[in-house]
Amino acid sequence: MSAASLFVILVLAVIIVALVLDKMRPGLILFSGAVLFMCTGILTPRDLLEGFSNKGMVTVALLFLVSEGVRRSGLLEQLLARLLPKGQSTVKRVQLRMMPVIAFVSAFLNNTPVVVIFAPMIKRWAERAKLPATKFLIPLSYVTILGGMCTLIGTSTNLVVHGMVLDAGFEGFTMFELGLIGVPVAVAGMIYILFASKRLLPDDRPDSAENSEGNEGKGVYHRVEAVLAPRFPGINRRVEDFDFKRHYGATLVEIKRGGRIISRGLHKERFREGDTLVVMADDSFMRTWGESSVFVMLANGKESEPKLSPRKRWLAIVLLLLMIVGATVGELPAVKEALPGLQLDMFFFVCITTVVMALTNIFPARKYTKFISWDILITIASAFAISRAMQNSGMADSIAALVTGMSHEHGPIVMLAVIFLITNIFTEIMTNNAAAALAFPIALSIAQHMGVDPTPFFVTICVAASASFSTPIGYQTNLIVQGLGNYKFQDFTRVGLPLNLITFALTVALVPLFWPF
Repeated sequence: MSAASLFVILVLAVIIVALVLDKMRPGLILFSGAVLFMCTGILTPRDLLEGFSNKGMVTVALLFLVSEGVRRSGLLEQLLARLLPKGQSTVKRVQLRMMPVIAFVSAFLNNTPVVVIFAPMIKRWAERAKLPATKFLIPLSYVTILGGMCTLIGTSTNLVVHGMVLDAGFEGFTMFELGLIGVPVAVAGMIYILFASKRLLPDDRPDSAENSEGNEGKGVYHRVEAVLAPRFPGINRRVEDFDFKRHYGATLVEIKRGGRIISRGLHKERFREGDTLVVMADDSFMRTWGESSVFVMLANGKESEPKLSPRKRWLAIVLLLLMIVGATVGELPAVKEALPGLQLDMFFFVCITTVVMALTNIFPARKYTKFISWDILITIASAFAISRAMQNSGMADSIAALVTGMSHEHGPIVMLAVIFLITNIFTEIMTNNAAAALAFPIALSIAQHMGVDPTPFFVTICVAASASFSTPIGYQTNLIVQGLGNYKFQDFTRVGLPLNLITFALTVALVPLFWPF
């Protein structure tokens, strides 16, 4: 193994430790690693910048805006309101009614806004129906993840891998191609959740702060739950050193973190990303900070009002449908032959959809930067550069030769299982996009060393990088529901680890059938 390969391994080890310790945002960590590779000549400036112009990365950025437009339509709230029973019901019946629809929605929209909209509504409904909200919130997060596996645009990970596949000179995925494995995994996952919820999910853990109103000065104060985003300015600062009341006009009552409710000694605690703050605030708090990027979600126990007129609400849905249908039809061989000068792929149609939504003010065009998660984009772009460094240094080839030499007699299916496990372990302890980027060059080199088609490995990476069920830190939707449901870390491990194993078994068994080596 060359000196350059050893250096890349050392830097990658530092990157992984930094991601696990969460001392900086993932995007900055990966970008720092990429800059270090550029300084040592492993990457050229062109290599470093290629990820920022990749179609997959730009598509992810535009899909944030499309998802915001659909979120503002209010139709998702209306959909869930119809799904939730009006009378008495059971946990199993409600899950059976909700999960397929939520999975379908998540196949075409970013998972985070789906959970941000649905989670508070489900919690309020569960309290009224006298059913434990804890039986619904983790399943909500898991089902959005499962649904996202089914289409090219269901999760940013699929688009990242798709971009890497194109860069490597192979044909990318079509809109519904990943559904060949995603749909069976999603169906099996929902069946598992349906029967495992009663035994493995905890019963309700009541909040210590009551849903009460109080008077403070001239205003009426309500209980509000706020999930902290990475842009919250007090991250890693002590409560006593950050005047929350002065910044936001609300009184901090408690912090919910990892299934614990912290109210005593609150002033000594440090704010962490993903914390759920319980605050007492007046009605102006929601109006002022409801669309702020410092909070992932705000919930005050009330139904939110649609922000668009009925005409614009339906226009948002029509545009989304046209985008999906257009990208699907545009990939057909007959269309490609008829219009050789146009590449009618997802990038083409998401660009058009975004511009039309901006021109019709479906999302506020002047504030469009607020709705894009820039750290995710920098993570994706830097991940492309790091993947290239692994290839340029020869590190990916060295690892691939070592692995294939040790288990050559077992065939490519064993290697498929190894790639799944490596990617899945990475995604549980750091970001899914970084996990996919680290696994991709190794998988490509393994396929080349074995002389087989790499497509099965690419598909496996898509599934394994998304299948973050065993920890709350691997996926943002897990962090959101953790605070709302007062879940402990082990709650995710208890119910999520079997789901990881089900996903692993189905992926290794089915992928070679649909994408032969």
